[in-house]
Amino acid sequence: MARSDMLAEGRPHDREIMAKSMGGMPVLLLNILLMLAALFFFILGIIVASNNVSSTAGVVMIVTGSLYLFIIGPIIFAGLKVLKPNEALVLTLFGRYYGTLRGEGFFFVHPFTAAVNPASSATSSGIISMMQPAAKDKGEAVNVQFPSKKISLKAMTLNNEKQKINDRLGNPIIIGIVVIWKVVNTAKAVFNVDSYTEFLSIQCDSALRDIVRLYPYDVSDVSDENNEKSLRGSSREVAERLKDEIQAKVALAGLEIMEARITHLSYAPEIAAAMLQRQQASAIIDARQMIVEGAVSMVEMALTKLGENEIVQLDEERKAAMVSNLLVILCGNRDAQPVVNSGSLY
Repeated sequence: MARSDMLAEGRPHDREIMAKSMGGMPVLLLNILLMLAALFFFILGIIVASNNVSSTAGVVMIVTGSLYLFIIGPIIFAGLKVLKPNEALVLTLFGRYYGTLRGEGFFFVHPFTAAVNPASSATSSGIISMMQPAAKDKGEAVNVQFPSKKISLKAMTLNNEKQKINDRLGNPIIIGIVVIWKVVNTAKAVFNVDSYTEFLSIQCDSALRDIVRLYPYDVSDVSDENNEKSLRGSSREVAERLKDEIQAKVALAGLEIMEARITHLSYAPEIAAAMLQRQQASAIIDARQMIVEGAVSMVEMALTKLGENEIVQLDEERKAAMVSNLLVILCGNRDAQPVVNSGSLY
């Protein structure tokens, strides 16, 4: 096949294929029986050769028994694989992609296949490197565990560290996200990237920066509050857009982004105090506006009721004085202390 035809069909690891396998239990039992038979032939060959009954037959039985007992039998055991639910093994045969073994159970595959999972090696080496300094300080030995080559197909959670990013208006904010993801194409996850977990983490940080720069922190930071979306007020829309952005970036690694949510959102410490004062001032203005509107309606109602019931007749000057006194009482920060007039009103 020409090289151009191979490129047109696509690389083999772009498509996940199922590995050829068979039940592991029959192979296990058969191999044990054959190894016992090989052991019997091996012992029988030694007896025959030592008694000089037939040296050639004895040597043949010794060679045949030892060949299966010490070489073929252990090699067949290497092809036995056990998988739990939602686990997979990506197998290679002499460097070529052999297939992916999925499904729970006991399987037998080609004994010369090797499982590949670069992400497990990177994760284990990082854990060991972090454990070594602490173990040396405590005088303890480091318990090194060999990484598992199995790939988890379960839904997993990625919670990256909080980042400082500038929003659309250039204000520095601290934001953190959590991403729910899973592996859907094991061939791409293993062969297309070095470590799909690290690749996902980096792409999440990149997508987060791209999305945050498109929105302001809050709608109060912009002039048009009706049409503007914000990080704080449109968190669901931002999360959906963030999910789509991350999915587009990690499709190369065969990952599916199930959900992306903002878990932390705040101003950076250097502007947090100023923004807090701004929010407090805005809240005070809104509260004062509501108080004034209520006070004006109450004064208007009082004048209307006094005029309708003809309780007292007030000229314009006295009405103005009454309005002023009522507004002072209703809009003041402190409780009013009235002065009682015991004399004539005029």
